[in-house]
Amino acid sequence: MKKRYELSEEQIDTLVEEFVKEFPNGVVLLKGDLAAGKTTLVKAFAKKLGITKDVTSPTFSLQHIYSDGLYHYDLYNKGLEHFLSLGMLEELEKNGLHFVEWGDKHLENLLIDAGIDVATIDINKIAFDKREYIVCIH
Repeated sequence: MKKRYELSEEQIDTLVEEFVKEFPNGVVLLKGDLAAGKTTLVKAFAKKLGITKDVTSPTFSLQHIYSDGLYHYDLYNKGLEHFLSLGMLEELEKNGLHFVEWGDKHLENLLIDAGIDVATIDINKIAFDKREYIVCIH
């Protein structure tokens, strides 16, 4: 499935509602420039799942666990090799939604080869208050 959305932050729930129905479990690779809205999107998913914890980017900690069903990772600082060297690939096998900021094609292929469900969401800033989201479920 591939779908494209143009949404403001106030409209992001449309994407979240549809996505959770199609992809309730697996790894979601979030792609986009700095400040594109990757963490904002994870916040919207947390809200949908009834999570009240403050959602922040795990840039310096690599991983945040918000519940048994929502995990958040950031590969920007340390990269994929560091992530793998820590044995974090096993974390992605847990039930729930795993959002990985800065995931790349190499990680996508590793996950698919491991039999893990994968989706990608490319986020592009098209206006100050609007983003394009290209969702692809593999």
